[in-house]
Amino acid sequence: MTDKQQALVELGSKTAKNGFKNEIFVVNEFNYWKESKYAKEWLLAMEYKLDEIEYVKAEKVGGSYKADIQVTVEIKLKKLVDVQNLQVKLVSNPKGFNQIDKRWLKNYDELWNFPGEVSELFRYFTGELPPKIQNPRDERRMFIDEFELSEQIKILNFINENKTLIVTDILKGRGKFSAEWMLVILNLKEEQGVRWALEPINKVLNYFSTGSVEITPKGSLKIGRITIQRKGGDGGRDSAKMLQFKINPAELIQLT
Repeated sequence: MTDKQQALVELGSKTAKNGFKNEIFVVNEFNYWKESKYAKEWLLAMEYKLDEIEYVKAEKVGGSYKADIQVTVEIKLKKLVDVQNLQVKLVSNPKGFNQIDKRWLKNYDELWNFPGEVSELFRYFTGELPPKIQNPRDERRMFIDEFELSEQIKILNFINENKTLIVTDILKGRGKFSAEWMLVILNLKEEQGVRWALEPINKVLNYFSTGSVEITPKGSLKIGRITIQRKGGDGGRDSAKMLQFKINPAELIQLT
């Protein structure tokens, strides 16, 4: 057995036993695509014909981009080279939520140009500003439903007017390493194996953004199936005041 074959056996054994632990597992599956049933299925999902593929090379994307992995596929005879950017979500709970974007308000302001009052209201929401009301539910910050009705409407109107831009930025991103696909891998118990979904990013955008912009029962915000909330946690450090967006990626598996 060659070193490469031995590596494949070990990789297959680890995947079967432990599931996908990080993006490197996915990179390796693509790089050994001829021997990987998962990579073959993913390539078929991306509408490639396996007998036409000359080679596949995958590598992890560094930095704070929406794409986690870049996959290069060369087609035989035609000498065509495709480059696909994949965002990878590894989840273990089919009902759990996954953070898809987290930033300081000033960074979102640079992207979306908050009107002055809306920016200030979000600062109260995240805790950059202390509550301006008496007896808030949380002395560190305010919830959306604690604002005056007119203020709530201003926030909801801003999100409604910028819904497409917001959802695109937090799920797809911008530039060279914007995501073109989302690969969701659900690691179940060992006897249940691994389930996955690989969908084009436009389908992902449409699915998670479908629905109204509203205030949740707990005083946060929702865009369709996307939750917007104060990050919280972090042992009370300033980073708890960041704004975050969350989805349940496993919902995509239910669509397939």
